Amino acid sequence: MAAEYPTTPDGRYFVVRGRLWRKSNPALSDTERQRHVNALMDARRAVGVARRAHDKDAEASARAQVDRAKHALGERGAVWWDDGAPDLNRHMARNTPYADWFASLGHPEDEPATA
Repeated sequence: MAAEYPTTPDGRYFVVRGRLWRKSNPALSDTERQRHVNALMDARRAVGVARRAHDKDAEASARAQVDRAKHALGERGAVWWDDGAPDLNRHMARNTPYADWFASLGHPEDEPATA
């Protein structure tokens, strides 16, 4: 992922199409992280199966499993850092304290349109 998407200098987020996405908690062991990633992938597959079957109850259950796995990975819920910095997950990088860093990457598709 690091080669594909830029990661903020503090390692908290990666950026896709100008939007910040919280990274997994780096304090998780490799084993624990893999267990949660496996649960996440299983849950995402279950969402697809439920959607194709038009089973709204199964889809809701699978989406709840996705959410639990994302929380366990540290990508949602309480932040995994302890310096009091706010959670900027899903914010546009250009509207955050990372704006100058992001602008320095030179992504013209993420700059505001000119009149």
